[in-house]
Amino acid sequence: MNQSWLSLLPFIIVITMSIWLKNILPGLIVGILVGSMIVSTDLLAGTELAVSYIVTTLSDETNIKIIGFLYLFGGLVGMMNIAGGIKGFSEWAGTKIRTERGLLLFIWLTLPFTFMMPMFRIMMIGPIIKSLINKLNLSKQKVGMTLDISTESIIVLLPVATAFVGFMVSLVEGGIRDLNLGMSPYEVFLYSILFNFYAIIMLLIGIVQTFWAPKRTEPNKRVHEDFEEVEHEYHRIGIKKELSIVKAQPWHLIVPVLLLLSLSLFLLWRNGIAQGAETILQAFSMADATFVMLLAVFITLVLTYCFYIIRRVKMNEILYHFYDGGNQMMEAVSLLILIWTLTLAAEDLGFSEFISHSLGGFLPAFLTPAAIFILGSVVGYFIGSSWGTWGLFMPLGITLAVSTGASIPLTVGAVFASGAFGALTSPLGDTTITTASILDMDIIYYARFKLKVSTIGAVIAAVLFILGALFLA
Repeated sequence: MNQSWLSLLPFIIVITMSIWLKNILPGLIVGILVGSMIVSTDLLAGTELAVSYIVTTLSDETNIKIIGFLYLFGGLVGMMNIAGGIKGFSEWAGTKIRTERGLLLFIWLTLPFTFMMPMFRIMMIGPIIKSLINKLNLSKQKVGMTLDISTESIIVLLPVATAFVGFMVSLVEGGIRDLNLGMSPYEVFLYSILFNFYAIIMLLIGIVQTFWAPKRTEPNKRVHEDFEEVEHEYHRIGIKKELSIVKAQPWHLIVPVLLLLSLSLFLLWRNGIAQGAETILQAFSMADATFVMLLAVFITLVLTYCFYIIRRVKMNEILYHFYDGGNQMMEAVSLLILIWTLTLAAEDLGFSEFISHSLGGFLPAFLTPAAIFILGSVVGYFIGSSWGTWGLFMPLGITLAVSTGASIPLTVGAVFASGAFGALTSPLGDTTITTASILDMDIIYYARFKLKVSTIGAVIAAVLFILGALFLA
């Protein structure tokens, strides 16, 4: 069923039901079932196909690496919790951070240590930020948005040592392989960073928001009432009481974090060298960052466990809170699995072909980058994946740039910008889901909160893409 508008239906169902029910899970299940039934044209066969999609998703090597990383990292956070590491570091940071501006600056200052991968960064500092938000009684949504902007906008603009670089360069290479541009794929990628207007604008918005934050903040009660996820009064009351009486031990967080960061950098270099890289920059670009992060967190878990035992933390408590911490990430894990499954169903409905053929060959050169950015942003919002958006639109964008005479680096930048919009803004994006899960926010309300600012950034970026195309014509 190629080039069919029905390929949009599963995504429309998910977005509509999520807004209506204020919960993503029911919409994802219905969207997957509807998409599968359209593919198979049969109720029972469609249900079987939906389960088959889930099995296929769980069989994907990259997906399993991400799931494993999320669970193990959640387990590490649980261990640091019961060992008093997060409490100790939060109490220390609390003596230094007393305003909203101070907390927002703290988020930016952690970038040099956590820039390798979005989920790695969010999960690394999220629990600390959460404790400080509660202590200072700040708006979770504003702080969460600053965390997401400082994560997604920065990481897509870095040319080395991130989980994105190798994938982004490979997409560019596939698109320009037979074009004889006189530039290597990595050079095109580097030039495109200058034209990722959306990420640059959101970065500036985040910085302005940080320094415009008042020195003393009054909690916005209405925002808390409207947006904060209401937790049942009996949920996890025993664990919360246990954690409240844990002795503060800052080194029980500092040591595992330093281990994880140093192991991540070393293993990125080592993996890149094994892939054939000759320099450090090449190694970071070529490394399998997803596997490296999983390996680094696994080794850190083992060493941290031994460290805590030596420090006389009870073994049973460590193991119990490892599982508890991992289980706290199961909501995010289950949502990601269903989102990946939904994408498989949509692809079998001809989603990529429909998007490609809908544009046709009528675009003038000066509108091509802006059109790619706008359409890619809409699709990115639907699928919530920067990688998925880039994979769908890079071949299309480069093909249109060649046929219309538009600047290829500018168009490539537009593709990367559209993926950044989807990942940052969509309620289906792993950035939104992970941040909302860690900070205990309702995902739909949080996505709405971010959409207002993100839309302003997207409009400005679209104008800049038009002006850029006219200037480079």
